[in-house]
Amino acid sequence: KAEDREKFRQWMIQLGVPVAPAKTANSFLEGKEFAQEIGFPLVIRPSFTLGGTGGGFVHDASELEEALTRGLQASPIHEVLVERAVLGWKEFELELLRDANDNVVIICTVENFDPMGVHTGDSITVAPAMTLSDTAFQLMRDTAIRMMRDLGNFAGGCNVQFSLNPDTEEIIAIEINPRVSRSSALASKATGYPIAKIAAKLAIGYTLDELKNPIVQTTSAYFEPALDYVIVKIPRWNFDKFKGANDTLGLQMKSVGEVMAIGRSFTEAVQKACQSLENNAVGLGYYGKSAMKSEELLDYIKTPKWDRIFRLKDCLMLGISVNTIAKATGIDRWFLYEIQKIVNIEKELEKYGINDLPIDLLKQAKIHG
Repeated sequence: KAEDREKFRQWMIQLGVPVAPAKTANSFLEGKEFAQEIGFPLVIRPSFTLGGTGGGFVHDASELEEALTRGLQASPIHEVLVERAVLGWKEFELELLRDANDNVVIICTVENFDPMGVHTGDSITVAPAMTLSDTAFQLMRDTAIRMMRDLGNFAGGCNVQFSLNPDTEEIIAIEINPRVSRSSALASKATGYPIAKIAAKLAIGYTLDELKNPIVQTTSAYFEPALDYVIVKIPRWNFDKFKGANDTLGLQMKSVGEVMAIGRSFTEAVQKACQSLENNAVGLGYYGKSAMKSEELLDYIKTPKWDRIFRLKDCLMLGISVNTIAKATGIDRWFLYEIQKIVNIEKELEKYGINDLPIDLLKQAKIHG
């Protein structure tokens, strides 16, 4: 019921967990009929596929035929979910572990830098979640635990994805992956909690209180990790090797790898991550300054592309306001204000040479990566 889109939807309705309005279709005509009923924009999600294969957004009727055909072909059971798109909503993930005694722990919360519309494997992600209010987090946490406990006789690791309306804090469930996934690997690295190892032991009958956390040695696996640092993951794309490939990011994963950076603050971690991409970027501070004017840049950043984070910085360098950028991209203002800090320090540094640089400014620059 986790992989089959219709069974998942029915299960969520039965549990009382909100989901986006949707219907499943097993043929092109069925899909077309549902699309007209639900209205645009839509998301096509094929059943039993990984990495978003065959999925995509449909903004109007002209894009529907191609998207439906692609989705039905990609699904091994020729089934797609036709779902109303929640564009502009925030995306969050929770990593959980459950044992045979029905004990559940939340290992990590992950927030997507990009709003809904970009595959989580193609999105810049931050752990722990930065812009989540305590009320919304507790609601997500309780919902995820309820979903995991209702999975049946299952012990091991699980990943739950939610979408959150930034204006009303309404949440909807997107999917649940009852297995150790790509996100689990990131959460393990981010927290130092060996999710795959513990999940394997839980699957053969151990309980969380019986297992020691092998990293810290002093606590059991029942203790939830608490982070006093920030993790930023940035995907790595290779569009230069695939000439003619569409570099717009969507529901199908296009990245070929990723980098992960650790810092005391988001600014430090994002600078380190950009530096590690091996694409000649020297942190976020420099990636071949864009020759585009303000209007062109604002138009460019509306579409999610691999270099959007560098162009956001260009916008701020040109003096475009955080509110204008947030409106154009749907990216949370908190992240944009953090990038603004980097811009402000860079402008301040330009006033000095290496010999007369104030020590306090140098310290500030170091703190922000």
